[in-house]
Amino acid sequence: MKRICIYPSDVEAITGKSKKTAQTLVRTIKDVYQKKKHQVVTIREFCDYMGLEYDDVFNEINKKRTA
Repeated sequence: MKRICIYPSDVEAITGKSKKTAQTLVRTIKDVYQKKKHQVVTIREFCDYMGLEYDDVFNEINKKRTA
C-alpha cells in the first residue's frame, strides 16, 4: 500500500531542511489547512503549499521511480 501522508522526516529528506524546521513546516501546513493535532498532512497538501510536483514527491516517498 502506498503512503499518502507526509511526516517531518520526509520533509527533511525532500527539502534538506533541519528536523526542527521540517517540524515547524508541517505544523504551519496543518494551520493553513485548519487541521487538528491528530490529523496528518497529505502529500498533496504539502505539494500545494510548497509548489512542488505531486508525482515527484509521491514517488520519492514511496520509492517508486517512473520511466
